[in-house]
Amino acid sequence: MNTNPNTAGDGAAGAVTAGEAHPVARAADRDLVRDEVVLSSAIWVVKVGTSVLADPRGRLDPERIHHLSEQICAVMDTGRKVALVSSGAVGAGIGQLGLPRRPENLSQIQAVAAVGQSYLIRAYDEGFRRHGRHAAQLLLTHEDFDSRARYLNMRNTLHSLFEYDAVPIINENDTISIDEIKFGDNDRLAAMVTNLLQAPLLVILSVVDGLLRTDPVTQARTAEVIPLVPRIDDDVLGLAGSSRSALGTGGMRSKLAAAGQVTRAGGSVILASGTRPEPLTNILAGRPVGTLFLAHGQSHRARQRWIGLTARPRGHYVVDDGARRAVEAGSKSLLAIGIVEVVGDFDKGEVVGIRDREGREFARGLTNYPSTDARSIRGLHTHEARAMLGGALYDEVVHRDNLVLIS
Repeated sequence: MNTNPNTAGDGAAGAVTAGEAHPVARAADRDLVRDEVVLSSAIWVVKVGTSVLADPRGRLDPERIHHLSEQICAVMDTGRKVALVSSGAVGAGIGQLGLPRRPENLSQIQAVAAVGQSYLIRAYDEGFRRHGRHAAQLLLTHEDFDSRARYLNMRNTLHSLFEYDAVPIINENDTISIDEIKFGDNDRLAAMVTNLLQAPLLVILSVVDGLLRTDPVTQARTAEVIPLVPRIDDDVLGLAGSSRSALGTGGMRSKLAAAGQVTRAGGSVILASGTRPEPLTNILAGRPVGTLFLAHGQSHRARQRWIGLTARPRGHYVVDDGARRAVEAGSKSLLAIGIVEVVGDFDKGEVVGIRDREGREFARGLTNYPSTDARSIRGLHTHEARAMLGGALYDEVVHRDNLVLIS
């Protein structure tokens, strides 16, 4: 199987095995595939949804947070590093303000999140202090991932927090970000943080037990959990459904999209119920909890993950069939002659998507030309492009070293 080369030996000296961390686990209870994934993962990213942390009325439940904090510390006691992506600010604010339901007005949602975030991080800090650790708050937006400089600074900050044995508590900055509240969720954020850290394992804790099978006759989703998904394909995506929890913003489609983003980059994902007893320590013990999505993509370097799976494209190049074949061969750059259309406005050095004539995006890369120049030279031979621009600086529109295949 294709697992991330990061192992527990990388920066995790003295780490004990999953069996040592949870000695009551019997051999019959263990899953060897999961053992391999868990034991080779020195860094975990754990994502927890609002509905896992809240009571039925939508109020944040401190005992659930303390229990989650205890489990995270048990994982860290084995020498592993853990970053927590936590929803719950809006849910906590709803409870603190005594609101009957989640507001629909954007400014009200942002205000509720501002109230709830302070309460949420205080509850986590109290939970971790019981075990001699500290909570560290990071509030992020898409722009933090789009900017290469901010992206690298964020990664350095997270690794420094690991050195201090602190637990990064990461959430979207709901009080200022508009797109994230309207269209996004923390499943995607967790996948982006996983790729940022090159973490071998993302654990998504939700109110569902995992990915459920569908009855082939009635097409109704059954209670039977699929324990292992080697690859996320159309059949797997067809199991998603469209429902989401009352308090959260994501659903199964969102979780599968996040799992796909991580597995394509060489990491594995476990989707399990955060409302069941001891989900993290059971995962640590190798028990068949939830659904394991196996890594199937080539393990990308950090820079490739940023280009291909994290930063949002500022525009797109539409290319002909010959250019697609050349790019997918892995040894050719994208030249102007293969470009049939330039979509969007962007500057030199920004991330662009590369699509075929049918609109399918199959690669991303850093463009050597701004969109205005790219439109001028599309479809031209290299010598013609030089003449058009009065001496072009680059023969390649996107150099192969800055290209990442995403399909």
